[in-house]
Amino acid sequence: MTVDLPTQRPAWQRLERLAQAPQPHLRELLATADNPRTQSLQFEAAGLRLDATRQAVTLPQWQALLQLAEDSQVAQWGQAQRRGEAINVTEGRAALHVALRGSDVPDPPWGADIAATVRSELRRFLAAAEAIRSGHWRGHRGQRITDVVNLGIGGSDLGPRMAVQALAAHAHPEVRVHFVSNPDAWALHSVLRGLDADRTLFIVQSKTFTTPETLTLAASARRWLADHGLAQPQAQAPHLIAVTAAPAVAAQHGYAPQHTYRFWDWVGGRYSVWSAIGLPLAVAIGAQAFGAFLAGAHAMDQHFWTAPPARNLPLALALLGVWNRNFLGCPTQLVAVYASRLATFVPFVQQLDMESNGKSTHLDGTPAHIATGPIVWGGLGIEGQHAYFQLLHQGRHRVPVDFIGVLHDDTPLPLAADHQRLVTISLQAQAQALALGRDADTTAAELRAAGLDEAQVRALTAHRSFAGNVPSNILWLPALDAFHLGALIAAYEHKVFCQSIIWAIPAFDQWGVELGKHMAQRLAQTRDPHTVS
Repeated sequence: MTVDLPTQRPAWQRLERLAQAPQPHLRELLATADNPRTQSLQFEAAGLRLDATRQAVTLPQWQALLQLAEDSQVAQWGQAQRRGEAINVTEGRAALHVALRGSDVPDPPWGADIAATVRSELRRFLAAAEAIRSGHWRGHRGQRITDVVNLGIGGSDLGPRMAVQALAAHAHPEVRVHFVSNPDAWALHSVLRGLDADRTLFIVQSKTFTTPETLTLAASARRWLADHGLAQPQAQAPHLIAVTAAPAVAAQHGYAPQHTYRFWDWVGGRYSVWSAIGLPLAVAIGAQAFGAFLAGAHAMDQHFWTAPPARNLPLALALLGVWNRNFLGCPTQLVAVYASRLATFVPFVQQLDMESNGKSTHLDGTPAHIATGPIVWGGLGIEGQHAYFQLLHQGRHRVPVDFIGVLHDDTPLPLAADHQRLVTISLQAQAQALALGRDADTTAAELRAAGLDEAQVRALTAHRSFAGNVPSNILWLPALDAFHLGALIAAYEHKVFCQSIIWAIPAFDQWGVELGKHMAQRLAQTRDPHTVS
């Protein structure tokens, strides 16, 4: 595959011309529901539905975006990833997290050896999860485990934490899963002060097993075990699990090999929830549901690899994001979730997107002079409607929105259907209000109908009018279960990957993160930690 600069591609140049022409308002684009544009901007995959009709894109612009994907060889790069080629070009290795959720595929494109290795480790850590859930995994003094504390940061925390929270309705009632990522002492103490050491198991997660934040937390956790009568290595062993790509290093730190679970250097941290990094999730929801989680992601993988570009849901997310970022000049992307259990999906996607595509160098080493990854932010949509949505409606920033909703809620409350109806209507109303806005004539008419005199109408019309024309997607999950959560995560993974190919930047390294780690190590060796400067 060739690597050329995005601006050299004919479709990019055509899109620049199309963007410079006068653009229709979303009121005009949405005026007719049944037309080719509307049909072209709705997608389905792995049970998910994407309604992109409120994107500020015309049919010719959408067709040019599809041509940009072809010019950029997105499909070819996707197949190269599938085959396990070294598409992580700056580190010279594969980015093969897709193999983690496709270990049972007949004749796998990444090879039988990798598939067998993945299957073997999957069986090991799922067996551990079931032993913990069933009470067969016992502490040193014979007590069953009731609390599992995950110690990790970045991809070793955000993915499993998000998934455990999202699937909390399906969690084991007798085993609680906790997460600590911040080495601030209070973060750990606030969890441990309510736990019984005899019934507590720590999962220490670090790809290299050199992450200082995680090792600091682990050292403190082991001291806590010792202070509660579990000081000897053989006493601590059943209370400690290691998950790492460096099992030999974990062994040097005293972690028992039989309690060490492995993943591989071709799995990036932010893509690792499908591996043994997902052990806390497997403990929470069980092996069968974890299998459904993997199956949902694999279903989205299959869709991404086989669906034609014009019907490809992850590719559509990517292309519309490129249109907003590069041609409409929108530097940020809001993710607004309308299910409280998805609250931590936003920081998860923030890491996935910004760590992958926060780059300013093309694959060939030349500086990028185009906008790359957007600033991703957001939170719970209902709360946002009473806070920062004001800026979306009337501020000076044009902020594209991904609305994420769940069609069927399984909360066991008598009036749950009423709650769900309000949440769903709120999502739909915000998307429509941001798209259409309210012009001055309509505002003035409404003020007159409310009984205001003409002087009041003139004074208030500008304040109560809304420009609208804010682009958005609505992404619907039929239910918040393991399968559809897996599909949702995989859709965003593929979206980010597609955008990196279009921008010709490396998605799978994070040298900026590594610089911060390196600087912290240097300072730790040379500076009094209590010195402030």
